[in-house]
Amino acid sequence: MKKTILITWWTGYIWSHWVVAFEEAGYKTVIVDNLCNSSVDTLDGIEKIIWYKPDFYNVDLRDKNTLEEVFKKYDFDWVIHFAGLKAVWESCNKPLDYFDNNIVWSLKLFEVMEDFKVKNIIFSSSATVYDSSNFWKWEWVDEKWITWNTTNPYWTTKFILEQILIDLSKFSWFNVMNLRYFNPIWAHESWFLWEDPEWIPNNLMPFIMKVAKWDLGELKVFWNDYDTIDGTWVRDYIDVVDLIDGHLKAYENISEWFNTYNLGVGKWISVLEMIKKTEDIIWKKINYKIESRRKWDLAEVFCDDSKAKNILWWKAKVSLDESIRNSWKFYNK
Repeated sequence: MKKTILITWWTGYIWSHWVVAFEEAGYKTVIVDNLCNSSVDTLDGIEKIIWYKPDFYNVDLRDKNTLEEVFKKYDFDWVIHFAGLKAVWESCNKPLDYFDNNIVWSLKLFEVMEDFKVKNIIFSSSATVYDSSNFWKWEWVDEKWITWNTTNPYWTTKFILEQILIDLSKFSWFNVMNLRYFNPIWAHESWFLWEDPEWIPNNLMPFIMKVAKWDLGELKVFWNDYDTIDGTWVRDYIDVVDLIDGHLKAYENISEWFNTYNLGVGKWISVLEMIKKTEDIIWKKINYKIESRRKWDLAEVFCDDSKAKNILWWKAKVSLDESIRNSWKFYNK
């Protein structure tokens, strides 16, 4: 009998890939999403890949009664919890909205999980929970790094939810796989699922692609006086295909209590280096303009992935060059 997994907030760029991955791996997925910043049309892309539409319910997680009705219909083995608003700049302008959406949503979900005795959860966290004031120059961040001192409300919600899940593992017997993402890029190999924001993108790669396609006039580079190789901030970029594989490995290696794993590549690249690398690969000029600093940006964040390698037997395999080439192929589809 197939194990049944509840996935929250499935229609976003990353999360829809998980639906496909788990369905292709032989699991049954049930999806809940209130579509507040996504589209039900994502179902069509999923159907083109796996030839059917998974079970979907338009549910706001704060509506506990409706969520309970979904739990009554299925015998869930796991919950994979992605739900939450995620635009950093928006969270700075609307912090209370982010606390309400990301934290209250999650609490209602956890309450229903407790009521129905569904105690296994994979939580979509972020490397941004690490205390950036303790970063040392060119230091790869591992899971033992200090967390706290977040620089914007979105990142704070991730930190708070991690603390809640730690307590639920201690006092309510939840089994938690807490996965801290670094910077996901690219799209599904079918090109039916992708990151193609309608408005100005929040992430670097779709922004670069839209400038290369002349959908946007220029890329804004937020200052060049950081203490890095060229003054722009540096990040660790992981292909979404590798990120998917990390979740499957986490699911297959469930253990008791609360366990955290970094999912990243362990290699860094600056904004200007990313622009130059993309130009060399796609043979296009990327126009950019240096803008003033944003108060929430960090100079450098990159991953020590040794724990995931040693325990989950997981390692990122897709090169950055390949991710860039595949992104460009999608935008020229």
